[in-house]
Amino acid sequence: MDRRSFLGAAGLAGATGLAGCVGESVAGFGDADPNVALGEPDRDEQLESSDLPYPAWGERVPDVTVPYALSNGNVSVRDIDGPHFHTFFFTNCMTVCPVLISALREVQVHSVNEGYADEVSFYPISFDPARDDAAAFRKEAEQMNVDIDAGNWHFLRPDGESEARRIVDDEFGVFFQKQANGDDPYMFAHTSVVLLVNGDGYVERSYRGTQPDEGTMIDDLKRVRRASE
Repeated sequence: MDRRSFLGAAGLAGATGLAGCVGESVAGFGDADPNVALGEPDRDEQLESSDLPYPAWGERVPDVTVPYALSNGNVSVRDIDGPHFHTFFFTNCMTVCPVLISALREVQVHSVNEGYADEVSFYPISFDPARDDAAAFRKEAEQMNVDIDAGNWHFLRPDGESEARRIVDDEFGVFFQKQANGDDPYMFAHTSVVLLVNGDGYVERSYRGTQPDEGTMIDDLKRVRRASE
């Protein structure tokens, strides 16, 4: 199964169906990869990283540049220094996105409380730039208790809907599809995934599902941080 075939099949499932789909377990260890600190994860259905639509263990994130949402400039995601996290969301989401942002927030809180906030960073990427403006991101940060002044949290906003499609779907392989919602504002069906990436741009873990475990993420991050010292 190639990535685009998997992605097309996933697109038919919708957001809730995607949430529990095939991903990486964080418990297992297998063959070593010189590009990553963590061992190979256990996976459902004996899939390899290359079978998944998004970058997974041992693979590099795409070579794309995304604008910062709350400041000038942009970031090349492959060139981010040190361990960091990505997730993909929209601020009007009322289902899994708040859970994804909350999990990253808990890791951020731990980094601040334990004194390693300068050793990890967070880069959530919106795929709804039409509605996700600076005011929406600031409201999201306030509602989710995200510390955007800590210096390690950076909302990213592609420049327009076509760029969001190219960056999130085409490059990262993260499915999203606009859904009609009657008279209410439109929503999205989308893949729920968090990526832990090392300072060389390689994915250490991809966490799937509607309840990412921040304790596991913190433990994995600790090992990646130690390896980068």
